[in-house]
Amino acid sequence: MMGIIMNKVGAIFVAVSDIEKARAWYCSILELEPTYDIISGHLCCIPLDNNGQNIVLDSKIYTKDSHARTPMFHFNTDDIQAAFQFMQDKDVEIISEIEHGHFFSIKDPDGNMLMVCKC
Repeated sequence: MMGIIMNKVGAIFVAVSDIEKARAWYCSILELEPTYDIISGHLCCIPLDNNGQNIVLDSKIYTKDSHARTPMFHFNTDDIQAAFQFMQDKDVEIISEIEHGHFFSIKDPDGNMLMVCKC
């Protein structure tokens, strides 16, 4: 029997200032078409995998102080060098160089700190 609270993350909420721009940016770096619906004018669910995990962009919860100072979550990669170059090519704001050959940090257009990590 599975517990009432499952040991699985279903969604990660990200506070964004402009839902349409955020949808375009996240879809761009994930190489997805920005066709996901904007719900109630402020939410956009972007699937991360086929297991029901999503990033939920939400412009209703955004404030100027909602930026994380440490990474909110990380995206996995098999090739950290290629991922770093990919982010550079996309003109993503890169906060750190590749550290310990394993990870680097970036910011989304709203200043949310994210990480890319070799899995």
